[in-house]
Amino acid sequence: MAIIGLGLLLFALLIGNMQNFLQALGRRKLEMSLRRRDVEQWMSHRRLSEELKRKVRQSERYNWAATRGVNEEMILENLPEDLQREIRRHLFKFVKKVRIFALMDDPILDAICEKLRQKTYIKGSKIFYRGGVIEKMVFIVRGEMESIGEDGIKVPLSRGDVCGEELLTWCLEHSSMNKDVKKIRIPGQRLFCNRMVRCLTNVEAFTLRAADLEEVTSLFARFLRNPHVQGAIRYESPYCRGLAAIRIQVAWRYKKKHLNRSGKASIQSNDSSRH
Repeated sequence: MAIIGLGLLLFALLIGNMQNFLQALGRRKLEMSLRRRDVEQWMSHRRLSEELKRKVRQSERYNWAATRGVNEEMILENLPEDLQREIRRHLFKFVKKVRIFALMDDPILDAICEKLRQKTYIKGSKIFYRGGVIEKMVFIVRGEMESIGEDGIKVPLSRGDVCGEELLTWCLEHSSMNKDVKKIRIPGQRLFCNRMVRCLTNVEAFTLRAADLEEVTSLFARFLRNPHVQGAIRYESPYCRGLAAIRIQVAWRYKKKHLNRSGKASIQSNDSSRH
């Protein structure tokens, strides 16, 4: 009788857990259907074209599949601060794969991780385009991208890669210091992109906005101006490498032009001496 009673109790617990699971699953499906209905009503109200509606539906489906409808920021906000830091370090461990951030101390990395925001992009989305303003850094978590430079060379980007890292260099170089050693944003200056970055597949990523990056660099400006960090930034950043290539080309053309002039002058002097 005891064994039968224990078996019935375990069976009742199993039934209860299954019922709770089915209720949660039904509630999640209801939330998804309500979300889709709201999106459809919004698109109809704004009279979007069929092509835009298709892209919005695709983005919503992928966003729901990536997050499962869970708001990670809301969950983290209810946890203790030390636990939040540990979870963010685990989620954003790919940040240290970038050589620039690998040289930084934990307080700077924690400040950067607090500013990272989850973002999803669908296949064909253009993250950056030539002549556009770079306003964010993008860390790829899942998916594939490609970067196409002005010379047409394609560079593949995948999990663990980052694009828009030249924004960090630009934020450090285009700033001034006041008497209180606080960073001042110089108005009227923007960083423009010289390449195009687009998604080859659906991409899940974390983004760091320019305003948040400026805030972090203003708090840790003294450390970020360390020669080792600056050297790593200039070595890793395609923006700095592009500037270096342009300066080398200009210097080489100037030297070549100077050599041609000196060669012509020597030939003319030889001819005059013969006459």
